[in-house]
Amino acid sequence: MPKQYLPLLGQPIALYSLYTFSQLIQVKEIIVVCDPSYKDIFEGTKGKLCVEVKFALPGKERQDSVYSGLQAVDSSSELVCIHDSARPLVSTGDIEKVLKDGWLNGAAVLGVPVKATIKEANSQSFVVRTLDRKTLWEMQTPQVIKPDLLKKGFELVNRGGLEVTDDVSIVEHLKHPVYITEGSYTNIKVLMLLHPQHQLLQLLVFGSISHHYHHSPSN
Repeated sequence: MPKQYLPLLGQPIALYSLYTFSQLIQVKEIIVVCDPSYKDIFEGTKGKLCVEVKFALPGKERQDSVYSGLQAVDSSSELVCIHDSARPLVSTGDIEKVLKDGWLNGAAVLGVPVKATIKEANSQSFVVRTLDRKTLWEMQTPQVIKPDLLKKGFELVNRGGLEVTDDVSIVEHLKHPVYITEGSYTNIKVLMLLHPQHQLLQLLVFGSISHHYHHSPSN
């Protein structure tokens, strides 16, 4: 079973962000890209949500899955917001910020300034130089792109057989500027927390989730 469907404190990881997105008035539909054998995880939420939940088939690579989901987007949609379900702690406030920046700039992505020291190494694993942290950002999700721009980016990427590591990289190939919206360090991938030895961290995550649901700007 893919790790995003494993339970974290009694609920599949993927459902946390699903419920968060469903709280936002800007969200008109949620497209879940997943293998059909896992649809039942999401089917049970339909009566609890005020937005339509649709499904699309995953592809071989991440960009293929995003392209598949894009085909299911309603033609009247003004923005596409792509999120990694392994990030259950994304806040409604950060989502609203990146949606606004995506609307203003055509493409935006949540990110946080890099805190660690980053060094560039050569093929023999010797340090070449230390990179300036002031210019480095760690990318998160959601990543927000206007549909027409994303479609044009995919045309270029698919035609050239290019591989991309995140969603906004698709429009970077069009030389379109991508705005970085400063997010939160709590918007982490939590797959490492699934190991039994990390029960204390699970409790800390649970506390963060509980705080979010009780103090969300949308509540």
